[in-house]
Amino acid sequence: MNQAQIKRKRTESILRELIPEALGSLDDSYINTLSVTEVLCSRGRYDARVFLDPTGIEEKDHTEILRRLRKVASYLKTYIKEAEGWYRAPNLTFEFDDELDRISRIDKLFAKIEKEIGDVS
Repeated sequence: MNQAQIKRKRTESILRELIPEALGSLDDSYINTLSVTEVLCSRGRYDARVFLDPTGIEEKDHTEILRRLRKVASYLKTYIKEAEGWYRAPNLTFEFDDELDRISRIDKLFAKIEKEIGDVS
């Protein structure tokens, strides 16, 4: 791992901690309890994709939550810059993490296969 990759990983780790903290300071009940599952920064650390945990959030509310997050993105950037003393913060884009859903489906398939194999034996 080279120096640039280490800096990018460090930035991702810091953002993973600061974004939920900043969201928690807001008065919006839709977004102040969201949890961040992962942050991926671009190569130059100008942009960051923030993945949110969709657990307990209905599918119909996803677009409203993402709309509200776009509205407060500049506040989040300011919060991050002040908290870390950075000159600039990456542009944030938010997405719901569907990886957890895929893992759950795969686990269910393995359980079903295991049950069928057990029934055959």
